[in-house]
Amino acid sequence: MKDWDNPVLDLINALGQNPATVPALLLFLTVLPEEVAGNTRIPMSTEEFRAQEAQLLTANGPEVLKLLTMYSQAEGITPAVQAQVFKCLRSWLQTGEVTPNMIAATPLFQVTFSGLVHDELFEPAIDVLCGLIHETQEIHENMDIIQALIPRLVALRPVLSAALQADDADKVRGYCRLFTEAGETYRLLILQHPETFFPLVEAIGECAAYHDLDIVPITFHFWFRLAQSIGKKPDVPKPFLDAYRALMGVIIKHLHFPANPEGMSPQERDEFRGFRHIMGDTLKDCCYVLGTDGCLLTTYEMITQALAKGSAGQPVSWQDIEAPLFSMRSMGAEVNPDDDEILPKIMDLIPQLPSHPRVRYAAIMVISRYTEWTDRHPTYIPFQLTYISAGFDDPDQEVAAASGQAMKYMCKDCRQHLVPYIPQLHTFVQSMGSKLLQDDRLQVYEAIAYVITSMPMEDAGQTLRLFALDLISHIHGIVSKPAAEKEELTNVADALELLETMLVVIQSFGEELPAACKDTATEVYAVLDALIAKYGNAYFISERVCRVIKQGMQFFGNTAAALAPSLLRRVGGAYQSTGFSSFLWLQGKVVAYYGTSSDPALQLALKETLEQSSAQTFAVLKVQSPSDIPDVIEDYLHLLIQMLTFCPDYVLLSPSFPSSFQAVLTALTLVHPDIIYPALDLLWMILGHESMTQSAAQPAKYAQYAAAIRQTVSVNGFQFVGLLLSGLVTTFPEDSVHLVASLFRLLAGGWGAELATWLPPAVQQLPAPLPTEARAKFLTDMANALSNGNLDHVRSSILSLNRTSRRAKERSRDLAA
Repeated sequence: MKDWDNPVLDLINALGQNPATVPALLLFLTVLPEEVAGNTRIPMSTEEFRAQEAQLLTANGPEVLKLLTMYSQAEGITPAVQAQVFKCLRSWLQTGEVTPNMIAATPLFQVTFSGLVHDELFEPAIDVLCGLIHETQEIHENMDIIQALIPRLVALRPVLSAALQADDADKVRGYCRLFTEAGETYRLLILQHPETFFPLVEAIGECAAYHDLDIVPITFHFWFRLAQSIGKKPDVPKPFLDAYRALMGVIIKHLHFPANPEGMSPQERDEFRGFRHIMGDTLKDCCYVLGTDGCLLTTYEMITQALAKGSAGQPVSWQDIEAPLFSMRSMGAEVNPDDDEILPKIMDLIPQLPSHPRVRYAAIMVISRYTEWTDRHPTYIPFQLTYISAGFDDPDQEVAAASGQAMKYMCKDCRQHLVPYIPQLHTFVQSMGSKLLQDDRLQVYEAIAYVITSMPMEDAGQTLRLFALDLISHIHGIVSKPAAEKEELTNVADALELLETMLVVIQSFGEELPAACKDTATEVYAVLDALIAKYGNAYFISERVCRVIKQGMQFFGNTAAALAPSLLRRVGGAYQSTGFSSFLWLQGKVVAYYGTSSDPALQLALKETLEQSSAQTFAVLKVQSPSDIPDVIEDYLHLLIQMLTFCPDYVLLSPSFPSSFQAVLTALTLVHPDIIYPALDLLWMILGHESMTQSAAQPAKYAQYAAAIRQTVSVNGFQFVGLLLSGLVTTFPEDSVHLVASLFRLLAGGWGAELATWLPPAVQQLPAPLPTEARAKFLTDMANALSNGNLDHVRSSILSLNRTSRRAKERSRDLAA
């Protein structure tokens, strides 16, 4: 490429005169700017690249434009070649090597507009014109060409109308792209000179009203950007208000479900529902220009008119009511929660709506969206609560799901007003709970938990105990049976999930529990302990019960500390018998909550449980591949981290410490960031433990800690170093490099002489594509740093190796591609 002075002119001279070779030349000229501008794999420095770019493209732009002009006017040019001319012109325009003013000075400008009348040339001509408009964004520098463009664009409106009338979707899409590009680019000119530019808005409005919902979204970004620009003006001219009023009506029309939605496939239904939410954003743009009150009033009047028609015996579809309701929900973010004019009318209208499930769903979602308003207008709570509760009885599952969501948000936003309704809510969950889907029950229990958080402490404690013991009694009833069916155990797991949901919201009542909760921990744990003993071998039960106990420890705090020894022995035994990682995870949480306790019984349980769980983990690793049990390894790492933090004796002075260290090294072989990070953290905690820094003020045990660490690292050092380096240059997450560098710094400080012997064979074993020169340089840098005792240079050597390996991997990927 460097040795070929001007391949563009050479190829033009070689191929440009023969009609048979012109298509090949045009293809080359089309691809060239794209490759030069977009190919990042060209092996060339930035300075060389810029020089070649200027020589290949910038210097040849006028010559290429001259050639394209000649071809476009050549006698007998075929549509295929003319299309190639347009594609080539667009390519050079996009890369900035041909400017709009250069094109406007040639016949190509008018030729491109003329191409719109030919079906074969329509799309490439649209592409050129859109690119041309896009490149005139510097308005003041391009006013001459803009003044030439606008009359020609406005003159296309009758052609657009004809395409709309003929239902020619391809033509409508093209003209929609063209007018929308012009509208977005010239939106400020539209506001400054509406007498000239407003026809663009009208044309885009016609496109937005088209029935093809694949084309309509092309206009959405224009409406958003124009609305943002209009919002900065103190007064909005009437034509713009009229345009957004018309747009609002158009969008609500598009929101209508088809007359026969049952005929839609599941994918079509999901896509349409997703698109409705996108259209909802455009409704917010309408609110931004027109004001929320006016928009809400318009949708309110649409519904009242439909209801009036129905009362008069005229046919009314449910879609005519549901679409305005959906739009009310979409505009919720723009509504003033203190409104006393429009929203009361809307809420008063809801009881009059037909009972069609789609209408009920939409009405419930409106209530759900405006719960912040309801909080400031609590007189509407009784009706809304009744309406929401009735939705749970609807055979349509989506209506019940909407009721669950509405109940959650009402209880969250109106919690203080709903305290008197707690008895009603308790009766509701007792009578209806078993009839609801689990997702809906979760929403209800989460909602109730929000109400509990707003109650006085004693009342909150009694209420939580009321709901919690209902669930625990249900679990106890099943556990007490000689044997439970699968369905009953599923019900137990569901009840545990409900209890967990409430505790997640409530978190804690503080250090001093209400009187009603003081004995609850013991009562609840007795049931959960029996559940683990009897059904802990069911995986889904183990997951749920452990999560509930974790939340319970957070809620009860030190009040439940006396239960910890029994809990540790139970979950330690359960892990040994099942191998389920959830029991390991829970042990780590117990250590985190109660590890600092001086209770001898608890400390003994911590020590014994760690030994027992470590032995089980080692046994599993002997028979299973680490990649098959990543959850076990991850939770064992977190258990060790907690133990090392709160009870270092039980880790560092344990006979199993060398095996635990081996397990941590095993974790480094897995391609799991969630495992690599805690493994590296744990290794840093071990190597960087305070005991490794000698001091006269250290506790007596620190000498034992240091001896154990030194011995274990010395025995496993070669493997340790090899895994760190291998992970660094292959699979470790990029953000972990500083942790690895810190570990090597610690190794150099505590095991410098040994590290010098471990490094050469470890580096030799590193996988490709790390170059040989990079390996040699790394070893030299490390040897110099170690011999000089310069720990900062150890760190910088690791960071340099990481950068080199990353570049090598990128080159390898590029070659493979």
